[in-house]
Amino acid sequence: MTVSRRDFVKTSVLGAIATAAVSNPKDSVASTIATDQGHASQNDAKRPIIICAHNGYAYVEAAYAFLKSGGDTLEAGVRVVKGPENDPNDDSVGLGGLPNEEGVVELDACCMHGPTRRAGSVGGVRNIKNVSMVAKAVMEHTGHVMLVGEGAERFAAAMGFPRENLLTDRSRKIWMLWKEFNSDRDWWGPGIADPHWQAPAPSSKPQADLLRDRIDQLKQRAVDLGIEQQFLLSAVRRVLFPPTGTIHCSVLNEKGEMSGITTTSGLAFKLPGRCGDSPIIGAGCYTDQDVGSAGATGSGEENIKVAGAHTIVENMRHGMSPQEAGIDALKRIMRNYNGDMNKLRFMDMTYYVLRKDGAYAGVSLWEGYSAGNPHKIVVHDGTLRQVIATPLLKGYSQEWPPFPTIPEELKKDSEYLK
Repeated sequence: MTVSRRDFVKTSVLGAIATAAVSNPKDSVASTIATDQGHASQNDAKRPIIICAHNGYAYVEAAYAFLKSGGDTLEAGVRVVKGPENDPNDDSVGLGGLPNEEGVVELDACCMHGPTRRAGSVGGVRNIKNVSMVAKAVMEHTGHVMLVGEGAERFAAAMGFPRENLLTDRSRKIWMLWKEFNSDRDWWGPGIADPHWQAPAPSSKPQADLLRDRIDQLKQRAVDLGIEQQFLLSAVRRVLFPPTGTIHCSVLNEKGEMSGITTTSGLAFKLPGRCGDSPIIGAGCYTDQDVGSAGATGSGEENIKVAGAHTIVENMRHGMSPQEAGIDALKRIMRNYNGDMNKLRFMDMTYYVLRKDGAYAGVSLWEGYSAGNPHKIVVHDGTLRQVIATPLLKGYSQEWPPFPTIPEELKKDSEYLK
């Protein structure tokens, strides 16, 4: 029997949707802000330093060597973020990014150059892979700060950026898998005329069995679509839990010059034209040469509403430490929902905070997406490493759409968890 997403939600989720992410919301808020051992205090801060999201790890070493040799801070940041943009296997940014609901990849980016106090941004760009570099070109070659859509694409082409199809074969197949199973409100099959079509019926199966059946159904269809065996579970997860995907990088050199840059393919399967926080100066990225730099990954709409990166830099201007500044921005997100855990559990945010003296912090709304997978930031101040972000709330966020948490019996079965 084919189970539609709508019926699956009705039978599996409605009973669980009211369950809070933590048993006592008051206990979930850290009563004190302890300095994480991996976060640089004012006394041991170092320069130069690069901090970024985890998907930039493989590219930081070369960028740090460039920075150490006297390279420009923004160029060093570009060298980090264009790595994932160029990687077809990274579906969070650039080439191979997961597309919008119509199957078209749309990219966003922004940057700020501290030494010259300039900024550049692009939003909703199609057919251009390295939008981080296009944002930099807007900053350097126009009198504007932001270009969007078709105009941004034409500008990029005029600047010599090649047009190319950003939808890789794998991303296309994942999109097709999502399109077929996302709901029963569209015309994606199988339709009533299909000889194998059956009317959906309520199921009395327990939640674990329903989820197992759902995963098996998606896996079989992924095989039919030709998705490689080693990526089957990854594809299924992206259909069940459409991801966000972003990389931010902040850079500080020995002279105290700073820059920041953020790039993304945005929320998977989003409405065409949707822009999150990544192309928004002051939300996804903000750098003030006098104070510091900050950026974000996570729930873009929530970050826009609190102007997260700008808020953090202003907090540091008024004397807060990087960690305190980031935690305060997270509290503003929480305050927007009056601390309602039934809503807050369906969002998450990680901030990357760098002060001009080299002190840094990574902070997050929740500890991570699941036990054993905490939010991390990448740091290089002479030593390349990953540092666990300091969370505001204890526990783990839940993916949206709100499918039920994978039951413990399935978590123990590696066949159903990747």
